[in-house]
Amino acid sequence: MSQELADKTPAEQADEFRMSIMDHLAELRKRLIIALSVTGVAVVICFGFSAHIFGWLVEPMNQALAAHGEGTMAITDPTEAIVTYIKVAVLAGMVASSPVIFWQIWSFVAPGLYAREKKAVLPLVIASTTLFLSGAAFGYYVIFQYGFEFFLSLIDPEETAAVLSINSYLVTATKLLAAFGLSFQLPVVVFFLARLGLIDHRDMVSSFRYAIVAIFVVAAVITPPDPLTQTLMAGPLCLLYIFSIGIAWLVTTKERLPAEDEEAS
Repeated sequence: MSQELADKTPAEQADEFRMSIMDHLAELRKRLIIALSVTGVAVVICFGFSAHIFGWLVEPMNQALAAHGEGTMAITDPTEAIVTYIKVAVLAGMVASSPVIFWQIWSFVAPGLYAREKKAVLPLVIASTTLFLSGAAFGYYVIFQYGFEFFLSLIDPEETAAVLSINSYLVTATKLLAAFGLSFQLPVVVFFLARLGLIDHRDMVSSFRYAIVAIFVVAAVITPPDPLTQTLMAGPLCLLYIFSIGIAWLVTTKERLPAEDEEAS
């Protein structure tokens, strides 16, 4: 607590605290409005291309169905097609506006950082966007391409025909793309925590075994229940964790006691 704040009466301190909370809420409201407005515009634009976007999104499943020998995508409700196209537009709009969304997130966090950390906002926005899109691309070009074919290969085409709801497929695809996009944010999270002095590379190295177990548990929770997709997701995350150790080593501000340094050596 600063001397200036300590010299104030409890009532004045409470008023200043309430003003600070209101300032943060006003800033949060501003950031939300900007992010939602840009996303809304992107959704409207993407809706005009939703049929083409969905065709691209469903292509890996169509290829898997063709390799399976028999199967088709279908609708189970008269409104399913239009609802699916609206969901596709929302998904595409959020992806298209992701740089703005990340910019608003880090801009909201920036006032609580030191001056030197504030300079990292733009690199953090670029890194967050790049990693999110990279994770989603990995999910589409790797998991979708190999995972869907593996799922259908477990079914005997002579006994069971694959008739898939376009809505249920979109729900599954959205979950996987979001899961991979968000999980690839690990280096950014580590950078932020290391700059705050909460962790360093020694913490990450000592927790490596636990982190690997946690990564496989997370992969098992957010991916379909089969070893292939779990391994395909856990593998890149393990590599990102190792990469994040180097990031923590470069940027950490955590201070250790001399006794801890001697123990580590």
